[in-house]
Amino acid sequence: MLNLEVRTKLSQQEVVQQLKEFFGKGGLGLDVTEESPQCLTFEGGGGHVTATLCPEEGKTRLTLVTQEWDYQVKKFASGLA
Repeated sequence: MLNLEVRTKLSQQEVVQQLKEFFGKGGLGLDVTEESPQCLTFEGGGGHVTATLCPEEGKTRLTLVTQEWDYQVKKFASGLA
């Protein structure tokens, strides 16, 4: 299990869009099982990825918790601006 926190200059909406493109149907093919403005959960392949977003002084703090998708979560986080 991996718990990773990153900060980005992107807005919450931009981060949500990138999460869906990377982990969702057009990317890794995981299913969105829970969605709210501040939280997304993807499941599939025997694991899950949960992303929690929080606005913070002109930035977005993103907390990613995963099981079985550690490499992909690190790759996603390293690609954020």
